[in-house]
Amino acid sequence: MQRILIVEDEDGLRRALSINLRARGYEVETAATAAAALRIAAGGRIDLMILDLGLPDLDGGEVIAGVRGWSSVPIIVLSARDSQAQKVKALDAGADDYVTKPFGMDELLARIRATQRRADHLDGAESAVVETAAFRLDLAAKRAEREGVVVRLTPTEWQLVEVLLRHRGHLVSSAQLLAEVWGPGYEKETNYLRVYFAQLRRKLEPEPRHPRYFITEPGIGYRFEG
Repeated sequence: MQRILIVEDEDGLRRALSINLRARGYEVETAATAAAALRIAAGGRIDLMILDLGLPDLDGGEVIAGVRGWSSVPIIVLSARDSQAQKVKALDAGADDYVTKPFGMDELLARIRATQRRADHLDGAESAVVETAAFRLDLAAKRAEREGVVVRLTPTEWQLVEVLLRHRGHLVSSAQLLAEVWGPGYEKETNYLRVYFAQLRRKLEPEPRHPRYFITEPGIGYRFEG
């Protein structure tokens, strides 16, 4: 049974979506806030998220960015914001589809089926918590601990960690890291990576000069092992 998380602060619409989806055989979780959505997504298996952008505590775009830090679960945005700029922003942040309100239930169901097909059985159960012998990373809470002591990582350091963890065990090129974290046009600024990975190793590696987790492939890129 496919499990769908509905993130919508409007009570009536949230209930209507839940009833319709359950009637069609889906298992449904609901959240009225971004904080609840991130907690549910981080704590259990979600096959697809339906997300309103206008949430009371955080913008839905921040939910997309937070989830994408550890998960490839399909996300369908459901929003009254119908400008092209808003759609592009949500899709660039990592949404898989965008449905504007008002909408028909048949259309939404078709979008869900299409998104599930495109996902090609991707498993959205990636853990938001990464534990190694040296440190613990909670990607949903943006909390790092080493030997039980909280370690502060900067937003840029978190972004680098998240990119590597999405490709855990695989080499990520320097150009890709620079483009994803700093943006297009920074692909040749490899000195940025040297500085930030040196900082990450000092904060998290047991032996920063002989890294076990944040590995450099000279002249090519970086990978996370652990």
